[in-house]
Amino acid sequence: MMENMVKFIVANFVLILLVSTSRGQSIFDVTKEGAKIGADINQALTRSWNKACASTIPSKVFIPKGIFLLSPVTFEGPCKAAIEVAVQGTLKALTDSKVTKDGSWITFQRINTSHCQVVELLMAKEPLLGVLVAKNFCKQLPINIRFDFITHGFVQNIRSLNSKQFHINVLGCNNLTFQRFYIIAPADSHNTDGIHIGRSSGINIIDSFIKTGDDCVSIGDGSKNISITNVRCGPGHGISIGSLGKFEKEEPVFGVTVKNCTLTNTDNGVRIKTWPASTVNSASMIHFEDINMINVSNPILIDQVYCPWNQCNTKVPSRVKLSNISFKKIRGTSATPIAMKLACSSGTPCEGVEVADIQLKYIGKGPAKSECSNIRPKSSGVMDPPACRG
Repeated sequence: MMENMVKFIVANFVLILLVSTSRGQSIFDVTKEGAKIGADINQALTRSWNKACASTIPSKVFIPKGIFLLSPVTFEGPCKAAIEVAVQGTLKALTDSKVTKDGSWITFQRINTSHCQVVELLMAKEPLLGVLVAKNFCKQLPINIRFDFITHGFVQNIRSLNSKQFHINVLGCNNLTFQRFYIIAPADSHNTDGIHIGRSSGINIIDSFIKTGDDCVSIGDGSKNISITNVRCGPGHGISIGSLGKFEKEEPVFGVTVKNCTLTNTDNGVRIKTWPASTVNSASMIHFEDINMINVSNPILIDQVYCPWNQCNTKVPSRVKLSNISFKKIRGTSATPIAMKLACSSGTPCEGVEVADIQLKYIGKGPAKSECSNIRPKSSGVMDPPACRG
């Protein structure tokens, strides 16, 4: 059993959903609803949120200074006016508490433009530590924060430490920006993706630092128009599209840009991964540009025979079609001799793949190499290693 597991979450957390201004507010202080220092404030916080959400004038949910306990909580809309949630104290996750029905500690969901609302969560300037002992999480480890079905949002200044599963999970959101995230988990912690995006569009991740045991950013099916800029990643498994093709009725991935990022000591760099013997799907218009690699294994990787547990039918090719993909201005050092590996499906070969201005040096003896299968990429500019012809 998983005893004494600790989750630390969130510092300087600012969540702003939608554009509005709030002059003059009704203030809902959780202590007025029965919250007490050292006790679980879930019910008081929920009552405060519900009153604020029902208010027809701008309002604030206020948590004063002090150390409060918090069992898993969901903030749900739509609401009738602008809301600010201001946290000056410290929230400490309650031991022996069950996760929300969505499997997280904190969930924001179904907040949209229908009432031109604002939700703002302000954490104290000092580090906020949420401690969660996972006695009840042997079957379902908790996600730190979920954002479900949020429209037109801005989230900034989150510190998430040692999550037991994904740090941040994004599902069904539109036009949502994450800025200045600081995410840390041990390098050997499984499934601790920094930010996972699924079935969402218009998601931006900027100016962030992610050290984790899995993908720094993972992009699942149905993701469209995703932008990742100025992210420092490592350790971890890199910045990944997929894996795709494992489940029925997956949706296409379209329009992903990863730019001006640095990856350090990661197991992979920038990669696209699909399962062999997969369902039918596609991923297109994916561009990686101006990426710095420092001691990265597999800096550039397309892997259409992704099979991490060796329990796949690798004789049947992937049916995920990859097209219109570019890797440009990627430089630095590779921890393995194969600095660029493009392993495309033999059944649905990659199309429209471009590599340009690649400068990757192998840190061991000998030159870096490239390796290809079922692909003939277009190359231009400086190519070190030289482009392969699969």
